[in-house]
Amino acid sequence: LIEAKDVIDTLDVGEELVIDFDCTQGTETIPRWAADNGHEVTDFRQTGDAGWQIAIRKN
Repeated sequence: LIEAKDVIDTLDVGEELVIDFDCTQGTETIPRWAADNGHEVTDFRQTGDAGWQIAIRKN
């Protein structure tokens, strides 16, 4: 999540950050962080038994 915060700060409004992760806890914390900071989750999918991918649009 710390890396995501750093990267999204470098993006322009409207650009998307795609995060691949394998931590179950991230399925709750990453979308909550995005919403709390005014960003939009545009895609969220499970990619394997213990893998997920989330796309966040910077607003």
